[in-house]
Amino acid sequence: MSDQFKITLAQLNATVGDLKGNADKVMKAWVKARDEYSNIIAFPELFITGYNPQDLILKPAFQKASYDIIKKIADDCVEGPAIALGGPFCEAGKLYNAYYILAQGKIQAIIRKHHLPNQEVFDEVRLFSSGTVDGPFQVDQMRIGSPICEDAWHTDIVETLAETGAQTLLVPNGSPYYRGKTDVRQNVMVSRVVESGLPLVYLNLVGGQDDQVFDGGSFVLNPGGELVLQMPQFEENIATCVFNKSNGSWKAETGHKSRILDALESDYFAMVIGLRDYCKKAGFDKVVIGLSGGVDSALVATIAADALGPESVRAVMLPSEYTSRGSLDDAAELSKNLKCRYDHLSIEDGRVAISETLSDLFKGTKPDLTEENIQSRLRGLLLMAISNKFGEMLLTTGNKSEVSVGYATIYGDMAGGYNPIKDLYKTRVFDICRWRNENNRPWMKVSGLDVIPVNIIEKPPSAELRPDQKDSDSLPDYFVLDGILKILVDEDGTVEDCTNSGFTKEDAQRVQRLLFINEYKRYQSAPGTRLSKRAFWLDRRYPIVNRWSE
Repeated sequence: MSDQFKITLAQLNATVGDLKGNADKVMKAWVKARDEYSNIIAFPELFITGYNPQDLILKPAFQKASYDIIKKIADDCVEGPAIALGGPFCEAGKLYNAYYILAQGKIQAIIRKHHLPNQEVFDEVRLFSSGTVDGPFQVDQMRIGSPICEDAWHTDIVETLAETGAQTLLVPNGSPYYRGKTDVRQNVMVSRVVESGLPLVYLNLVGGQDDQVFDGGSFVLNPGGELVLQMPQFEENIATCVFNKSNGSWKAETGHKSRILDALESDYFAMVIGLRDYCKKAGFDKVVIGLSGGVDSALVATIAADALGPESVRAVMLPSEYTSRGSLDDAAELSKNLKCRYDHLSIEDGRVAISETLSDLFKGTKPDLTEENIQSRLRGLLLMAISNKFGEMLLTTGNKSEVSVGYATIYGDMAGGYNPIKDLYKTRVFDICRWRNENNRPWMKVSGLDVIPVNIIEKPPSAELRPDQKDSDSLPDYFVLDGILKILVDEDGTVEDCTNSGFTKEDAQRVQRLLFINEYKRYQSAPGTRLSKRAFWLDRRYPIVNRWSE
């Protein structure tokens, strides 16, 4: 019996519900593994259905179709490497998150996930039943234990696998990105390796699904915790890891170690992939963006051009009488730098017409926020008309600071199908813009540096809905606002926590009130790339009607 064993890791991008497309990826990768004489090729958690399938996976017809296509893959792969493939499994009226082991034309084993995550974006307790703790499976000369994702975050499953004869741990994952998660994953997996004394293969999904982005970053650890292989983040990749047996134990040979990205690059890459996959998987080839000359729309336009290519981006400037010459010039310069289409469409005639229509009804009242919002809603109307006419998905551009406190007009600048910067605080928007101006990467579809005009980054933010308006007229300075929001939203803290951190009680109470009363807007907002553990939607679920306060 050979003392060498090859595991091919398929870090690939699955599409939820696309059973045939996902199966085609399995077969193509399997041929590659066969040509490299691998013993087994492994795919991530629930790869055949795509992750996270949410309630789609509860449909009996979808469950049957998933099983049937897994069975067909087994039938078609009689000679060649075994296949480890995630998919749903039904038995005795229960549904499991399972890992199928296919070999010699048959389903040789089915591993059922035991620990079901029920926090953050995960809802597996309502979808799946908890499986029994299964032992290792045999492929050629190696006994492999496969704790599925969450199972490897607990000591009991790995301990049981080691005690029942596992020689290597293969951990399939559907683990979405949040800032800093790479270090968290590797630290937990090192603990499992040290506890068990076994080498460990951590295999993660890659690609965007709704608000979540799976960042790949698969890796292999040897006994003792030594990192011997690091696959790239956010990119599809197939790598074969060679294991050698000595004195009864297996160790992996050192392979390629891709660079771990810093936090700013990771966030930007996540936003690019999130938008790129959302458009591709939803069937949109092009997008349209309303440029204001401000930093938020500039960043969204840049992300869109990097994700889809400049030829797929339409930027539209919709000025009113309050739009400054500087904003007009900045928007035009940005579009020129990005090499995307730039259209100019004044809202002034429409604003005057609507004002005249409402004049009798509004007689005796003073202009206020109503008139400002009409401008924003006019822009939303015109942008949606362009979207409908040309089949270009409208991107919305509100940052997390604005989304938190409702500094956005519902049915106006909140209109759109996707928001790449939804989980990016305003202060971080500036940081990301500066990072993009200083960096260019092969995965970006716009070449060059300094694409965002410096004036856009440096000028005081303004909605430009009334003369000489500044955001600071309505909100605390952004470094204050973001500091308070990080305590109230990201840490679920209190007003007292804010004051203990140096913020005034008045500011903290005001921000908390705005946060609570604008929940209804967030319920109607576009999905956007998740970058933190407290993104709005699945991570943080608050009631719309809420009378509680401290």
